[in-house]
Formats: sequence, C-alpha cells, structure tokens
Amino acid sequence: MLPICGGGVQRSLTCATIGATRALALALCCWALPGWAEPPKSISLELNKLEQEGGSCRAYLVIANPGTDAFSAFTLDFVVFDSSGTIARRLAIELAPMRPAKTIVKVFDIPQTACSGIGSILVNDVMHCRDASGDLADCVDRISTSSKLPVALSK
Repeated sequence: MLPICGGGVQRSLTCATIGATRALALALCCWALPGWAEPPKSISLELNKLEQEGGSCRAYLVIANPGTDAFSAFTLDFVVFDSSGTIARRLAIELAPMRPAKTIVKVFDIPQTACSGIGSILVNDVMHCRDASGDLADCVDRISTSSKLPVALSK
C-alpha cells in the first residue's frame, strides 16, 4: 500500500493541500474554544447628561463593561473643548472600580466651566489601566464612545 503523501509532483501537491486544509480547520475549530484568547470586548462610554452646578458643569457618564475583566484602575485623560473648538479644560477622571458584565454611572464636575459653553469632549488617552493580571497597555483601544447630547464625546 502506498502512503498518501508519497512521491510524485501531483501527490506532493495533493498532500500539501490536504495538510493546509487540516491545519486551517484545526485553527478555526480551536480559535472559538473556551480558554483560547479572544479579543477584549469594548467598554462603552456614553455622555448622558450635563447640568450646571454653581460655577461648574456636572457630567454624567454611563459606562458599560460587557466583558469578563474587572478593572481596579481605569483613569481617563479628558480634554474639554468650547463651542469654537478651543481647549477649555483638561481633566483626569477615574472610572474604576469597574466590575465585569456591569453598567455603571460616574458623575464628575468640570470646574469653572459653563455647560452651555462646552462643544465637545475628547477621551485623549487612558492614563492608567489595571485588571487582575496587572497594568495593561493600549486600553484606549478598548473604548467606544457616544453621546445623547449635542456635545460630542470622541476618542
């Protein structure tokens, strides 16, 4: 009996095709198995409400963490622009603790700022991000932004 991947050009091509097909099938099968690395789910930030509180503007953020990671640190670098596009303020906002599969509301004040003068808010970066495995890099890539207001929230 001849081996499947024996001599000859035609047999070698057939063997290579079968091998590549098997490798692809195995990779696709195992990629979806529990325990294999999956990309992190997006953490959504929604600017939900702004209200004037004395000389400050109070902002309400709705944060949804649909993934399985809990965060003990998640500090945002926010840049607030006025309605003409000029930078008005820069703030560091701590969102943690953030539990997995949980939606929360964070409230923070933008000091010495009228809500009516805010044109947009930029998530400039995630300054510090930590889960159970330790400090993480590139957490800004995990964020999606939206706004229920005429004031845009972007990254």
